[in-house]
Amino acid sequence: MSAALLLTGDPGCGKTTLIRRVVARVAGPTGGFYTEEIRASGVRQGFAMITFEGARGILAHRSIPGPPRVGAYGVDRAALDAIGTASIRRALDGVSLIVIDEIGPMEMTSPAFCQAVLDALDGGAPILGTIVKRSRPFSDPIKARPDVEVITVTRANRDLLLAPILDRLRAAGLTLTE
Repeated sequence: MSAALLLTGDPGCGKTTLIRRVVARVAGPTGGFYTEEIRASGVRQGFAMITFEGARGILAHRSIPGPPRVGAYGVDRAALDAIGTASIRRALDGVSLIVIDEIGPMEMTSPAFCQAVLDALDGGAPILGTIVKRSRPFSDPIKARPDVEVITVTRANRDLLLAPILDRLRAAGLTLTE
């Protein structure tokens, strides 16, 4: 397996859901974070970050003035670094799997986050994450690394990808539950 499996695809195709299904099968400790939408009356208002240690914070929200802003959302870079970046840094100290959901435009506003991602990629622990589909100056070299495998998730294939991803993690030496 490559050092990192990074899922990409259109928003809402099921990348984070797939990551959560994979993580539920990992027997050893998992570090890092995943994201989830914040919705009100069926409308997406922002994004929350949740670590595997239980910390939670707002990554971006329509009500955050910014800067920085990404589309309609102001990014809380202090929260990103205190929760997301810090969770990656802690994960470098010996977890079975590092989860980074997501390496995207909001997260890329933080130089500390970008450095933590690069350090994780160079650290040797298996990584499962998501990465922006569009071309970006920070993410393009990551997707081109020989130790990174990029898997495109679509609504049509998302349910078919669980077994191959688990097989790759098992081959990398992770212990999985049945």
